[in-house]
Amino acid sequence: MKAIWNGVVIAESADTVVVDGDHYFPAESLKKEYLSFSNHRSSSWKGQAHYQSLFVNGEFNPDSVWSYPEPTEQAAELKGRVAFWKGVQVVD
Repeated sequence: MKAIWNGVVIAESADTVVVDGDHYFPAESLKKEYLSFSNHRSSSWKGQAHYQSLFVNGEFNPDSVWSYPEPTEQAAELKGRVAFWKGVQVVD
């Protein structure tokens, strides 16, 4: 699977976990040179999501990457993984 935004592959892995329709990539598959800080947080049954933003080819995509640093017991498989939204395409 590949995560693509603004014409650039920002993550790629054959090892994704699908939860609630979202592909969660191993955090180490994410190209960190495209990440930017965000202090946005949200909560769900999976725990508290921490967000990061993307900066690719001069364009900014706020809060488009998220992870669960301390997932709930029911979502333990998401620890160490990241997911995407806000126009980030996930393709096979």
